[in-house]
Amino acid sequence: MTERAPLSRKLTAIAESATLKVDAKAKSLQAAGRPVISYAAGEPDFPTPQFIVDAAAEALRDPANFRYTPAAGLPVLREAIAAKTLRDSGLEVAPSQVIVTNGGKQAVYQAFQAVVNPGDEVLLPAPYWTTYPEAIALADGIPVEVFAGADQEYKVTVEQLEAARTDKTTVLVFVSPSNPTGAVYTADETAAIGEWALEHGIWVVTDEIYQNLVYEGARAVSIVEAVPALAEQTILVNGVAKTYAMTGWRVGWMVGPTAAIKAAGNLQSHLSSNVNNIAQRAALAALTGPQDEAEKMRQAFDHRRGLIVSELAKIPGVTVPNPLGAFYVYPDVTGLLGREWDGVRIDTSLELADFILERAEVAVVPGEAFGPSGYLRLSYALGEDQLLEGVQRLQRLFG
Repeated sequence: MTERAPLSRKLTAIAESATLKVDAKAKSLQAAGRPVISYAAGEPDFPTPQFIVDAAAEALRDPANFRYTPAAGLPVLREAIAAKTLRDSGLEVAPSQVIVTNGGKQAVYQAFQAVVNPGDEVLLPAPYWTTYPEAIALADGIPVEVFAGADQEYKVTVEQLEAARTDKTTVLVFVSPSNPTGAVYTADETAAIGEWALEHGIWVVTDEIYQNLVYEGARAVSIVEAVPALAEQTILVNGVAKTYAMTGWRVGWMVGPTAAIKAAGNLQSHLSSNVNNIAQRAALAALTGPQDEAEKMRQAFDHRRGLIVSELAKIPGVTVPNPLGAFYVYPDVTGLLGREWDGVRIDTSLELADFILERAEVAVVPGEAFGPSGYLRLSYALGEDQLLEGVQRLQRLFG
């Protein structure tokens, strides 16, 4: 029998999404009848606001939505995204500088495809969202981790970035508010990093999907607002998933300089064509309609944030920086490692997460999914009763 040709080395090297893997395991255990409380998924537990659902229902009555539309997105939605970009990121762009994508992940993928060449080094502040290094590798780039721990509130400095820069460095990933840490860079910190990138001619891919989920008066200042001249070497990624509880609708976008957007648009024309038109109409309603329900969700997240931070801080050996954005808390759990718990020695946060799931029936994502070991990510996008019960289980386990 003739030997079969091998599969793609590039694709077989991709790791499964750790967050989705943990969430799937938690749901499987729940389906089997176990009372697992999951902090794994970065998904609002609220329903999509009704006026957005109504807009989608109305779109179903228009036969025009049953046909192919421009691959880069409905013109009216691209206009609305351009308006949002000016309003929230301080950057004036033409609708032609916008591409509507199948969720933020496609925008991230296409951004790296547009600006990374084989062998390019991409500076990746850690802890990072689990998809970034895989998307960089798919563009034949080399992710270079730059780590900032809890003592720095998980925010890298210009000095750290400069120390990691080489003559192969072409791109920086900048995320504020952060997934997985919830960290928000100040305006001055953002400006300093932006000026550094501008000075060295480095592309910036900035993920702003959580920019409207900020607390305690914080504001997620866009790097292109802090350094307007950087706009010609920056791609902004965003979407409706988090702010409007629309994760399953799969509508994101990328915004950037004309040449980069044209290149990404050509890719999308072959990769996926247009995003589902009904979902695009729903996203249009989200961006242009009343923002009251989005604000109510933000306030609910803020309340949950205070609750989970204060309760986790009661566990000896756990350090909890105060997250000012997104809906995640990222405790440093090194104080729990290198010890025996209930007869089991735990040395890594991966082992700790497995132990917590087995003994407390609580699902968390270990730090290894986002960079170095020694941390856990917990999403507080779940009901308050479950949120409190889950942390109390951890208090009993490690008390």
